[in-house]
Amino acid sequence: MTDASAKAARRPGEQALTALGLGAPALDPADASPHSFPGGGRWRTEIPSCEGPEALAVVLKEASRLDVPIHRISQGSGVWMLTDAEITEMVEATAERDIELCLFTGPRGTWDIGGSTRTDSRGAGLRARGHDAVAGCVEDAVRATELGVKCLLVADEGVLWTLHRARAAGILPADTTLKVSALIGPVNPASYAVYERLGADSINVPSDLTPAHLTEIRRVSATPMDMYIEAPDDLGGYVRMYEVAELIRRGAPLYLKFGLSKAPGIYPYGHHLRELTLATAKERVRRGRLALDLLARHGADGDMAPLGSRLPGDLSRFEISS
Repeated sequence: MTDASAKAARRPGEQALTALGLGAPALDPADASPHSFPGGGRWRTEIPSCEGPEALAVVLKEASRLDVPIHRISQGSGVWMLTDAEITEMVEATAERDIELCLFTGPRGTWDIGGSTRTDSRGAGLRARGHDAVAGCVEDAVRATELGVKCLLVADEGVLWTLHRARAAGILPADTTLKVSALIGPVNPASYAVYERLGADSINVPSDLTPAHLTEIRRVSATPMDMYIEAPDDLGGYVRMYEVAELIRRGAPLYLKFGLSKAPGIYPYGHHLRELTLATAKERVRRGRLALDLLARHGADGDMAPLGSRLPGDLSRFEISS
């Protein structure tokens, strides 16, 4: 939101609470993010966990029925869990509607023989363990981009830097965008800035960050931020619909991700999870409609980025040595 629209918008319950002598202090303009997406707009939308062509078809049909605008659709199981034909079908369906498709890269520590992820410390988590795991992520990235995928989701700092270098070297197309997973998302402005410099074009922060945390991040980086408005249970299960306007005000440029709490995990997806995956895909779109309706009721639904926009703008990078 711009300062003008922020003044015009109302906060939840504002009029009734003010009448009861319980009104909140005025918003501080210094807290607002000064950044926006290139080409205009302060927020975009994303439907996550779209695990194949069939789930994608459900999402697109429900988005049309409920009039939910979509900028990006992402998948979590990984490129390696899809056939070439399935990837091509997803690329064509999203391209037809000018929606960005983002697919996850490669093996992750939670799926291999590393037992440390099951300890109280969680060990290395989603990182790519060893050279072979990094190689698998690179293989996925090359294969996906050759099939027309333009956005890659990563969960490892080394993989991010490697794919950024591959992009700079022309191994991956120059317009490929790299998105950092919520499962390794930074929680402070210093680490957020590091991910930007490693090559991230959008960064998913954990959904328990406060509005003040977002303001701190925006003082050091303009990299687009992804945030679950409703998070799946394995990411905390947070439901923050009433905070959407403030999250945009503080965190723009911001992707509003419509996840789903109280739903079992579906990664890595297979047809044994078909009915659950299709049902949750449909409900994620409905959750998006609920959040957008809240924004509209509060007069805070302006400044959406144009549909079809996907690039992040000029960002800071570490120098790539030869």
